Order: sequence, then structure tokens, then C-alpha cells
Amino acid sequence: MLKSKYLSQNSLFFPIAMWLSSRLLIVAAMLLVAPLLPNPSNTTITFGWDVFSAWDSEFYRKIATSGYDFSMKKREFSVAFFPLFPLLIRAVMSIGFSFEMAGTLVNNLAFLAALIILYFWIEERYSTNAARWSTAVLIWCPYSIYGTIIYTEGLFLLCSIAALRAFDKQQYILAAFWGALSTATRSPGLALIPAFLFMSWKERRGIKAYSASFAVSLGILLYSLYCQIQFGDALAFVHAQKGWRESAGFAWQGWLKMLMQIVVGKANWQNGKIVDIWHPLLFLLIICGGYLLWQFHQRLGLDKVHYGLYTLWLLLWLLVGDELIKSVVIFGGFGLLLLSKNQIPLVTFIYGICAYSLIFNTGITASAERYVYGIVSMAIAFGLLLTRYPRLGYAIISFFAILLLLFSIRFAQNQWVA
Repeated sequence: MLKSKYLSQNSLFFPIAMWLSSRLLIVAAMLLVAPLLPNPSNTTITFGWDVFSAWDSEFYRKIATSGYDFSMKKREFSVAFFPLFPLLIRAVMSIGFSFEMAGTLVNNLAFLAALIILYFWIEERYSTNAARWSTAVLIWCPYSIYGTIIYTEGLFLLCSIAALRAFDKQQYILAAFWGALSTATRSPGLALIPAFLFMSWKERRGIKAYSASFAVSLGILLYSLYCQIQFGDALAFVHAQKGWRESAGFAWQGWLKMLMQIVVGKANWQNGKIVDIWHPLLFLLIICGGYLLWQFHQRLGLDKVHYGLYTLWLLLWLLVGDELIKSVVIFGGFGLLLLSKNQIPLVTFIYGICAYSLIFNTGITASAERYVYGIVSMAIAFGLLLTRYPRLGYAIISFFAILLLLFSIRFAQNQWVA
């Protein structure tokens, strides 16, 4: 009994300590570093809770303080944002907190709870090392900034991770409860339904598993009922998406643009001809350098190859910028998911495939990397990989920390991150 209690306390220390250190980095970057640097957006950074609110946060402010609106003619589309997050913010505001304080607290505490649940789940299923690497990936990934600012990532990760863990452990009431909260938080929560149904069929789990699978839809069904009563349109949250895109489907033009900007550079792509010879030339030299390292890796030795690859990666990042990070997160993550099919829990693999299907068929590429970050399957797969290659893991987490610092500064300066 004492041993079990000690392990529980010891297990709690790692995710809490890592969460706290990473959040302190974000706060320091936003409140202490960002005000000292030139601000391209010419906005004033105030030392207060306001720094955590921008972009989509303003929609949640409007919902939490004034309720939903929906008008295609007036281009009022707050109904596109699902209700659980603003409802929780409204509840915290009712005890005297401002919107900024309430939104920040809800998202941060939810993110911390998600990390703790993930840690215990992976530790139970695999090992302590696997749990540490999986949570470290989720914590230090630069897009984890969205687990601190007033966005839904922290809450969605909590609900989806808790639902997946409960279903994996055949705790169907909990799976239905957390799954319904997921679909009340964000539309990607719908990916849980086919994942649970597939597992119910494949493992012949019985009527309780099927019932839990369908119960996941209660969150979005209740929101749809609200939209029907309030706006006379049960699919108002779907139709409101026209405020950002005209149609759904695979945005092949957007993905092609991103790929070409990586290879030939933004200036050359925008002008339709080579106006900057240095970008494609340097890109080719970096790729050739990587090929030579691979070709002569036995002669050079493992250490030299590793340091060479790290150097080439940094050079490529400095050359390409955000498009490189975005493409690696999205397409590299998808490739890793496929390769990890037999390592990660099957329910998380199916969930990951279904979630990717939703992301690839939104009709746009904007924010896709942030949505991929919200698929916990990626963190688990990446964590298991780094468990086998810890030296690579230390290098990646260090690079993540640099990006997290930069992303935090940019968000504080009201610049687009993802």
C-alpha cells in the first residue's frame, strides 16, 4: 500500500513539474521578453491577463459574455465555436473572475489534468520512460502554447484523452461522459465515434461498448438542438464555417503552395519565377548534405552524423521558417502514426486516422498543425519512439523549447502563430 502511494506521488511529480516549467517559460516570454522586442503589429503589450487573449479568444469572450450569434448576412459566426469551453468560462466568471482570468485558468488547469491522465495511462500500459517522453512531447511541443492561452486545446485534450483511456480500460460510462464532453468542445471529437465503434466490433465488446460509442455524439447533438431552437438551423455551426471557407474537401492547392514555398521560397512562388536564386540553391545544398551524411555514416561515426543532421535541420529551419515546422508536424505526424500502428493502443490509432481525415477535408490548411497537435495519438507515438532514442529526444525537446519561446513572443505581439 505504501509502495503504491509512493509511486502515485512520484508519478504526479513529473507531469506537474514539466507543465509548470514550460508554462513559466511561456509567461516569461509573453510578459517579460516580448515587450522588449520590436513589435511588427504595433500593438501595446500590457503586463496582465490580456496577453493571453487574442484571435479566436475574442469569439469565446463574446459567447461567454453576450451569448451566441449567427447571421450570414452580417457575417456573425460565433456559433461556429462549440459551447463547453465558453460555458465553463462563464461559470468561473460568475464567482468574480474576469474573462481573461477565467479563460486562462480553465484552459491551463484542463491541460494539466490532461497531462496527468495521459501520464498514468501510458505508465500503466508501457513504462515510466514511455509516460515521461509522451507527456514531454505534449508539454514542450511549440503548439502547447494553446494549452495556456484562451483557446480550447487544453480542454479538448483533457476530454479526448480521458475518453480514450476509459474506453481502452472498458470503463464505458466514463468513456461516454468524456466523449460527449469532447464533441461539446470541438468538432474533431466526432473522430472518437468511429474509433469506438470499430473497437467494439473488432473486439466484440458487446452492447455497452456500442452504447458508449453512440453516446459520444450527445455533446454535438445537444448543441445542434440548441441551434435549431435559437436560430432555426440545427446545422448552424456547420453553415457558419463559410465565414472562413467556401467549401470543404482536400485543399490540394494550399498544400501544394506550402510545399513549393519550402522548396523554392515564398518570393519565387509569389512571383511565379525565380527572383531569389539563393533559396532553392541553399535548399538543394542542405538536402545534398543530408544525403552525404547518410551515404558515409559508417565512416563518420554515429556522433558526427547526429551533430551533422542537427546542424542541417537548424539551417533548413532558418531558411524555410514556419512552413517547415507545419509540414513536418502534419505529414511527419501522419507518417509516424502509420508506422506506430502496432505500438500504440489500437483505439488511439483509429482515432488518429479519423481525426486526420477530418483535418484533411476542412477545405483549408490554416491551423491544421494546431489541430494535429490536439490528436493525442501523435504524442503517444512520438513518445514511444523517443523512448528508444533518448538522445534524439533531448535534442528535439530542446528545439521545441526554443520554438515555444518564439511562438509565445509572437502571440503576445498579436502575430499569427497557427
